[in-house]
Amino acid sequence: MSPFETLQIFGRTHPGKVRPHNEDCIGEDPELGIVVVADGMGGHLAGEVASRLAVDTVLQNLRQCLADQGTERRNGVTEPRDDSLAVRRAIINANTAIQQAGRINAGHAGMGTTLVMALFNHHHAILAHVGDSRIYRFREDRLEQMTTDHTLIQEMVDRGFYSHQEALASVNRNLVTRALGIDTTVAVDIRNEMVLPGDLYLLCSDGLNDMLDDALIKDILRNHPGDLEQATHLLIDKANEYGGRDNISVVLARPALPLPRRMPWYRRMIDFWR
Repeated sequence: MSPFETLQIFGRTHPGKVRPHNEDCIGEDPELGIVVVADGMGGHLAGEVASRLAVDTVLQNLRQCLADQGTERRNGVTEPRDDSLAVRRAIINANTAIQQAGRINAGHAGMGTTLVMALFNHHHAILAHVGDSRIYRFREDRLEQMTTDHTLIQEMVDRGFYSHQEALASVNRNLVTRALGIDTTVAVDIRNEMVLPGDLYLLCSDGLNDMLDDALIKDILRNHPGDLEQATHLLIDKANEYGGRDNISVVLARPALPLPRRMPWYRRMIDFWR
């Protein structure tokens, strides 16, 4: 049974207007509150293999873990399950699976993939990512990027060598510094967020945000708040209209939470600090 009364999800992936095939992959499990987007890389369709393997491994691992009714055994002792640790383990296992597949098939050697995912559980969301695919949150008419790109250009911005506008114009903005399948170990960024009524989460490959700026993404989400399917199609259509230079994947997820009768303490704190 889903941890929410309902978790509305709609996702779509499109090859774009330039690439001959689609190396993106999306996956979801509404019953368990899982959403995943992967953007593969590698020749001879190896990127497609890597992204599919990453999504399948993460879903399989989390389905097995989350079926344990909120507990896990450590050293023979039953303890409360740590969902953040489960997410990290699932992504690390995906990294291992891609590496193993590359060793078995020489044509897949060196393949890799970015990955973003969200695990929704009641009033919380666990957000995780490796690479430059992104998660956005649309809350109270504000669009916020919840992930930081693992790219060389983002590192240069963080160190003050480039401005944000200079980074957008750089020809090297898509050189990733982290990806699944490239090394035997992988660093996974994870954050836990409180989910509020009305929140809308967008997971996407860089084929979307390379074509559309945040203002246009926000306008589309604002103008179609109740129709995730239409908003998804519009985002992809606009990305293609603006060039479609890469594969484009979009997943929108809206956790349905009951509206509180009175403003809870965390909403009062958010309003106080604005």
